[in-house]
Amino acid sequence: MTFATKKRPVFLKFLLLIIAVTSLASCATAPPVSQGQATNIIYKPYGTADRHQITHMIGPAETVYRISRMYDVPIDTILKANNISDPKELKVGQRLVIPDAAPLRPVIPVFKSTKWRYIVIHHSVTESGDARSLDLIHRRRGFDKGLGYHFVIDKGTETRTDGQIEASPRWVKQMDGAHCNVAGMNQCGIGICLVGDFTNERPTPKQMDSLVLLVNTLRKHYRIPLSRVIRHKDVPGKNTACPGNSFPWEDFKRRLRKEK
Repeated sequence: MTFATKKRPVFLKFLLLIIAVTSLASCATAPPVSQGQATNIIYKPYGTADRHQITHMIGPAETVYRISRMYDVPIDTILKANNISDPKELKVGQRLVIPDAAPLRPVIPVFKSTKWRYIVIHHSVTESGDARSLDLIHRRRGFDKGLGYHFVIDKGTETRTDGQIEASPRWVKQMDGAHCNVAGMNQCGIGICLVGDFTNERPTPKQMDSLVLLVNTLRKHYRIPLSRVIRHKDVPGKNTACPGNSFPWEDFKRRLRKEK
């Protein structure tokens, strides 16, 4: 084997790295998207529990319409139960009584857009939290537009149930993310954060079930190939261990292929 032949694998690896970086950098030129009406993809309720009255705390970007779909309760019923005449008066952190609520079901809003080309997986590096508490953390860090992720998947702490999917204001308004500041990924990557620190612990089974459901829903709608579902640490130029060494990445990718 000649010296030139020995060097070929190294050269090919370098070439593939350049191609990957160039592809990611092209995200920075992603076309703007006009805000249109969301199409809500609504799934069957989790579990088989009977309906009963619950209390729901309003999170970022939640409306009475979205809440009514989550629990399969008419908007008018929710407004009447809480003596609300104008649904625009609802505020983040406000508690609502939801009578005769069905088991929680995910409601995933999608939009007509060619902007989104990647899906980037993160962990919050916190033991607890939800979209509301993470929004406050990001604002304290100087994020003037609040929560940097497009979706949050909860683990049953704070005000949310284990595996609950929350769409953030950035997603509802189809704004750039603030979750990965290299390779233009904020402009073309959908940022999904699972609550938890997966340095030494794994996500809950319900979190993983919801992540597979959410990612495959987004992949199908935006025609994102499996190769562009990546971890935060996979983005060239990003020095991070996110979403943690204990995140079951290979099992997750296998489930995406199987359950698409």
